[in-house]
Amino acid sequence: MGHILLVDDDQALLVFVQKQLESAGYIVRVASNGAAALSVLGKESFDLAIVDVMMPYVDGFELVRKIRETTSMPIILLTAKAALEDKEKGFRLGTDDYVVKPFEIKELLFRIQALLRRAGLEHAEASLVPIGKAIIDQQTFEVRIDSKTLLLPLKEFELLLYLASHVRRVCTRDELIDQVWGLDFSGDERTVDVHIKRLRQRFPEEESGFRIKTLRGVGYSLEVTER
Repeated sequence: MGHILLVDDDQALLVFVQKQLESAGYIVRVASNGAAALSVLGKESFDLAIVDVMMPYVDGFELVRKIRETTSMPIILLTAKAALEDKEKGFRLGTDDYVVKPFEIKELLFRIQALLRRAGLEHAEASLVPIGKAIIDQQTFEVRIDSKTLLLPLKEFELLLYLASHVRRVCTRDELIDQVWGLDFSGDERTVDVHIKRLRQRFPEEESGFRIKTLRGVGYSLEVTER
């Protein structure tokens, strides 16, 4: 639960909102325009979409129309357009809510929660992140594989959760340090390598159904190998 598609051609806003939503416990996929979003939607399913209006190739209104051809998932239009006729057009096409830029991230989070509750999706399962044969529980900080339960040290847990929230994407060491240890971390990149080594020892691929790959000189990515 809690899978969100975020679509916006403003890269800075895309990165900021993605980080905020992931910090709130959601799994987020991003797309920089409507055409890219349609490609992602053809491969994955989501619980909610946040869609900008003014985008190249396929604008937000057209994207909402196409989404509504196949799914009733909640949609929030996130845009600088505040005119009443734009809001009317969005609602007529099937959007569920409308947030005007600039906005407070807390307001966006409240609206997401309200829509997911209305759809019956915002409950305890939102804290569970499935990855391969494992289930990551964000409330208990446990990882379960079949009848086996592991309680990880906090930084190992946060590192695994971050990688699991960005499946198949290469995360640089600097990114992992910023996201897991924080900007004021005084150590070095070897800290990441040590924690990755421990995660690999705890979660052999044949048992966990996932593996952590190394891109030499860059960072790491998590890949699902068996469900």
